[in-house]
Amino acid sequence: MSIKIYKPTSPSRRHTSVVSTLNLTKKSRERSLVVALNKKSGRNNSGQITVRHRGGGHKKIYRIIDFKQFKFDMEAEVLAIEYDPNRNARIALVKYTDGTKSYVLAAEGMRVGDKNISSLTKIDVKTGNRMPLEFIPQGEMVYNIEVEPLKGGKMARSAGAGVTVQNVEGKYAQVKMPSSEIRLFKKECLASIGQVSNVEAKLVRIGKAGRKRHMGVRPTVRGKAMNPVDHPHGGGEGRHPIGMPYAKTLWGKHALGVKTRKNKRSDKFILQHRKK
Repeated sequence: MSIKIYKPTSPSRRHTSVVSTLNLTKKSRERSLVVALNKKSGRNNSGQITVRHRGGGHKKIYRIIDFKQFKFDMEAEVLAIEYDPNRNARIALVKYTDGTKSYVLAAEGMRVGDKNISSLTKIDVKTGNRMPLEFIPQGEMVYNIEVEPLKGGKMARSAGAGVTVQNVEGKYAQVKMPSSEIRLFKKECLASIGQVSNVEAKLVRIGKAGRKRHMGVRPTVRGKAMNPVDHPHGGGEGRHPIGMPYAKTLWGKHALGVKTRKNKRSDKFILQHRKK
């Protein structure tokens, strides 16, 4: 894949870029693997906005992704590489030898016709294959890792994500995350070989506000542009600073340089925290 840049026919086009779709082999979705996706607009079950700046956006149909891949020792052939509006990674339509189809996260370099397999034992170290961390060689890059054995992949699922297996000692495997954090996973946890597809996604420039609205993101107003009744940063004359020792959120809590990770039971699995 590559980044596509348009001719500067307008001020917004001059700064807009997209990821090329030449690698996509199927435009229509698999009807048996999709469900309707109702819009939430950042609201909870009471209708109150709990996440601001969400709303609108293009209509989406959700593709059911198989993050578990529990059809062990059954070969799956890649039928197509597709676009998924619900994530920045590409997805692959695979067909197992028993005839069932499913969507899985496409790995970088995965092509139509490739055959992958998932197993609880040691198998070939091949892009797309899935097996426990204890059987994966040191230095190999993996994605879609389970946090608990046989609970389905939870980590390293976004475009370009990949973590490195460093060592296996005792009950745990040491894995280096993209943030440089070194973390312990149970060696029975499944992981897929390779790196998630669409690596160039982080290089895309949105280019214009309208494109962001199509993504379902509404405008954000600065706190210092509000009145004191609306935000702790509000009030004052002209382009004034926030007028307090530290930045606050809309609800008066610290906004910058504050640890938000508290009382996490998984902290004991972190060998080395990420570098600041």
